[in-house]
Amino acid sequence: MQWLDLHLLPLLARILLVCMFPFSGIDKILHWKAGIKQASSSFLPCAPCLLLMGMAIEFLTPLAIILAWHDHIAAFILAGYCAVTAILYHNFWAFPDFWAQGDSVARSHFWDFTKNFCLAGGLLLLIIAGSFLPLSQVLAHPLASAPIAALP
Repeated sequence: MQWLDLHLLPLLARILLVCMFPFSGIDKILHWKAGIKQASSSFLPCAPCLLLMGMAIEFLTPLAIILAWHDHIAAFILAGYCAVTAILYHNFWAFPDFWAQGDSVARSHFWDFTKNFCLAGGLLLLIIAGSFLPLSQVLAHPLASAPIAALP
């Protein structure tokens, strides 16, 4: 039972927390034009650069989190990515149809906005509680990996 508590459940939790990101990266590859269109919808320049950076984050940080290799910094980067993309690309307040009956662009963006901040919260929780370390120790060693990476 100790192996389950110390190894399997934390690994499963990490996989479930980040499993959508590589699929999102693959979607950006398969639907490049749609990704460029969305990346162009904010005030930031160089949509292709933004899309490539987003894909790098979506492929690399989940891998680091699952492998518990520099997972604190990876989770911090991914949490920031979730928050920034929520604000820049899911601005539900800009659409007038939030309270309209039937389909609503605003409500669709609202749920994506909320999902991104929920993911950011889970990733921040991984940083402060996922490794069973006090926050002061995590802050003192932000590039350290979780203790499960050191277990045999």
